[in-house]
Amino acid sequence: MNTLRHVVVALALLLAGTVAALHPKDFQSPEEEARYRAIAKELRCVMCQNQSLADSPAGVADDMRRQVLTLIREGKNDAEITAFFQARYGDFILYRPEVKPVTWALWFGPALLLLVGAGVVVSIVRRQKTDAPAAPPAEDRQEW
Repeated sequence: MNTLRHVVVALALLLAGTVAALHPKDFQSPEEEARYRAIAKELRCVMCQNQSLADSPAGVADDMRRQVLTLIREGKNDAEITAFFQARYGDFILYRPEVKPVTWALWFGPALLLLVGAGVVVSIVRRQKTDAPAAPPAEDRQEW
């Protein structure tokens, strides 16, 4: 029983350390913390790729989160912070990249694929209707 208690305490300490590493605790104000968290949710972790900076446990995400906090404290606005990361990592870093020619496939590709798929289904259905054999006339039928 004592061993189980030690394991539970060790896991709790391990998890507490992980959660503490995700976000710094030394915010200077609630506004700074809210702004930090909003920016961290809008940026993608470059290592995890499908997680926001706020959710990623990767070491590189820790560095990026510290950089966000540093830029906030330097007086940069949200657009400047986003531009800093975008210049460094490209449009991929943004969860909602700007609509521009380079990102058209990202924004309009799914809708285009959906339309093409619908067109293929419609053409297959129409082809099956025209290829179906016509029912014989009623007068040609014979009863057995």
